[in-house]
Amino acid sequence: METEFWLKRWREGRTGWHHDKPMPLLLQHWPALAVPRATRVLVPLCGKSLDMPWLSQRGLRVLGVDVSAIAVEAFLAENHLHARARAATDGTHYEITNAPDGGAIDIVNGDVFAVDPAILATCHAFYDRAATIALPRPMRDRLAHEIYAKLPAGARGLLITLDYPVGEMDGPPFSVDAVEVHRLFGGRWNIEQLERRDILASQPSFSDNGVTALHTAVYALTRKAD
Repeated sequence: METEFWLKRWREGRTGWHHDKPMPLLLQHWPALAVPRATRVLVPLCGKSLDMPWLSQRGLRVLGVDVSAIAVEAFLAENHLHARARAATDGTHYEITNAPDGGAIDIVNGDVFAVDPAILATCHAFYDRAATIALPRPMRDRLAHEIYAKLPAGARGLLITLDYPVGEMDGPPFSVDAVEVHRLFGGRWNIEQLERRDILASQPSFSDNGVTALHTAVYALTRKAD
């Protein structure tokens, strides 16, 4: 799945994955991770997600990454945020100067696979609602092994997935079931499934496309020591 695919979706305004409020599953399950205040939280493929201000309001230091400048600019404008921008080897870094009290938000406008490993090493948590399920298998492997694997021992993550019968729909979003989660993360992370629920009735776009079963699941992950 090439970068141009996502850039085109943002140019055309076809961003059906965006929610106009923080994700209810985030609000419900994030407290279970017991992430300390001031922790840096990686949010890959962040788009203009309102989950980022919610995390910042909890005293966390959010690091969003997205390849689309349109997404970053929309996030700033729609949330009345101001930022200092600087060019770096891995993209343009935006430091938001009026983030919600108690927290911080920085965004890297660039390829998630190019993020400086030294920055990843400072992220002791991650939140993934729309990254793993957005990527086909080879790129999911890269995300797990090239990005999340660089987070330090003890890092905690909240992963939200969708799963449906393979072959019933072409992603994105892609089906990522429990077996796939353990394949991706089991070697380096302890995994706990917090919830799995049937959501087909509330997602008519899936049933309209021939999907006969649809579930969302939430996982808490803790990075093992290498």
